[in-house]
Amino acid sequence: MYHAHISFYLNCGLLTPLECVKGAEYAYHQGSAPLNAVEGFIRQIIGWREYVRGIYWLKMPSYASENFFKADRKLPGFYWTGETDMNCLRQCVSETKQNAYAHHIQRLMVLGNFALIAGIDPKDVNEWFLIVYADAYEWVELPNVSGMILFADGGYLASKPYAAGGSYINKMSNYCQNCRYKVKEKNGADACPFNYLYWDFLARNRDELSQNHRIGMMYKTYDRMSEDKKLAISNDSKIFLDRLES
Repeated sequence: MYHAHISFYLNCGLLTPLECVKGAEYAYHQGSAPLNAVEGFIRQIIGWREYVRGIYWLKMPSYASENFFKADRKLPGFYWTGETDMNCLRQCVSETKQNAYAHHIQRLMVLGNFALIAGIDPKDVNEWFLIVYADAYEWVELPNVSGMILFADGGYLASKPYAAGGSYINKMSNYCQNCRYKVKEKNGADACPFNYLYWDFLARNRDELSQNHRIGMMYKTYDRMSEDKKLAISNDSKIFLDRLES
């Protein structure tokens, strides 16, 4: 429900990780913060944040060139303007422009998810994240974007691509309620683009992902689809992506 803005100060060095951990621990012992919140906060700092820092210093400079899926589509202009009929992306881009900040779900599962399933070049995506967010420094931005968001390192940092269709965004937000597209429709001109792009992403990257045990079930679901359904997914995706490039 709540997302702290502490990353601005933590990532630029005005706060140190140990200060933040000790402050959260003190709040718990004083009875002013619940255990689950304190545990999650501390784990993000001494767990994930330091893990990401370690990946950066271990794998650079070659890590910046990773492109596991060979994605080469250019970053759509709406990442800068917010001018798109997809309400979730419009809202996330608009808030980013206004605040130089977006929370985890907005970055990973809306902006990043779209870049992943649309096949956007990791160099373009990394450049955008580094430019627009005030808390983005390369050591923390690059592994999160290339590794977690885009799976560009082939699974070195994360064990699965964080790809999802429109239903996930609908569960995690209220964006779909005011969107020109219909999240419950899977194909056609009014269908949420995330729905067919998700399956198209899996289909076109099957050679790279079919052995990943965390998404094997999704390929079984795809294989049970009719040939007409698979063709509709492919056609809708091609129409959308061609229009995106033009």
